[in-house]
Amino acid sequence: MAIGVDGAVLTSTAVSLAIAPRWTRRAYDPPPGAGRRWARPEAFLCLVVGLVYLNQVLFTVYVLRVHGGDVSFVAKYLPEGWFALEDGRAVRGLAERFPAPESLAPSVLRVQAFLELPLVLLAYVTVLRWLDRGLYRRLAHSWPVWAASLSYTFVCCMVEWDLHNPYTVDDIVIRACSAVLTPLLLRWLAAQEDSGADEPSFPQMLLFAGSVWALGQVVLTVYDTALLYNLGHLGGRLPGAAVAVCVIVGARWAAPRLRPGETGVALASVISGLRWGLLLFFVPALAIRYGVNFGTPLLAAAAGLLVCVIAAVCALRNVLSGVGTARTGLWAAQAAVALLTGAAVGYATVRLVTDTYYEAGLLRGAASCLVAVIAVCALSDRYFGRRCDTFGTARAGRDMGVRS
Repeated sequence: MAIGVDGAVLTSTAVSLAIAPRWTRRAYDPPPGAGRRWARPEAFLCLVVGLVYLNQVLFTVYVLRVHGGDVSFVAKYLPEGWFALEDGRAVRGLAERFPAPESLAPSVLRVQAFLELPLVLLAYVTVLRWLDRGLYRRLAHSWPVWAASLSYTFVCCMVEWDLHNPYTVDDIVIRACSAVLTPLLLRWLAAQEDSGADEPSFPQMLLFAGSVWALGQVVLTVYDTALLYNLGHLGGRLPGAAVAVCVIVGARWAAPRLRPGETGVALASVISGLRWGLLLFFVPALAIRYGVNFGTPLLAAAAGLLVCVIAAVCALRNVLSGVGTARTGLWAAQAAVALLTGAAVGYATVRLVTDTYYEAGLLRGAASCLVAVIAVCALSDRYFGRRCDTFGTARAGRDMGVRS
């Protein structure tokens, strides 16, 4: 198991970094779509989340009616922390009235096996679209979507095989079908997207950071309460999830209504770094995440660090090209102060709370670090009164294409 996951980490990371030079050149850009407002990854992500929770309710009905509320028939094959059922009055009432509960047998593991890949990939491209719509269109309409689908599916199938149970073969076949259909969905969505927006301003980047944190909170809630079949945990996590949803709605409503502003060199480097980071993590993201639990943690950490370093190098090459030596020294001072401030803020926020899942602390620390870095860079750019006059840096980041 560990060998297979480690192999996925190495292979997916190598594939991503090998094609990075091709992303530095403008490539095929799909023609502007019809502008269908509903054809957005956010909308389809909401649909997938709704289907996941619908399956949880139907699973509960199946267990209550067919197995008398006893989940041991499946729980014995899986680790602890799964199958905390919600068996309140409303659910029991539905179970009592539901016709032919035996027909709900596919709700056990198999429906989730199909929905997990679109959930993860739609969440990822949603974040990319919030940052840069044009880059989202090009990436989602290119062949790395298939590479990411293959990488994510392979890792999930390895985990499935490690947790072998009577549903494993069915789940692997279902995941293979999802691996074919999900990239087709993403390519279709990208074809409906309008042209890219202007370079994001300082307030828009703060809203982006808040949106990413909130989306991460929602995904973690879905993971705990639905993907692990813990619908009984939903009541305790619902207030936090509701706050996160309100943050997303408010931030995404406000972001396009803010006027794009001039971006200084320091803030432009942050934006370019985020673009490169999202691009380079796209293929190996899930392999690196599962490598922490099912592979070699040190290898997964090294792969993640390598991707971050390459993303930073590519971003600096774009941003600092054409900038004078004196300005480069000033940028280095700004970057050092921003990174130190961000690291201190991120560390403090991680230490504030002990989390059930390490991803929650990592998300909180990364979001607070990003906010601090954005604020320091933007304010120092304004203080020194320097601007990216030609915006070759910003355009270079935004024009990064993906060969299809």
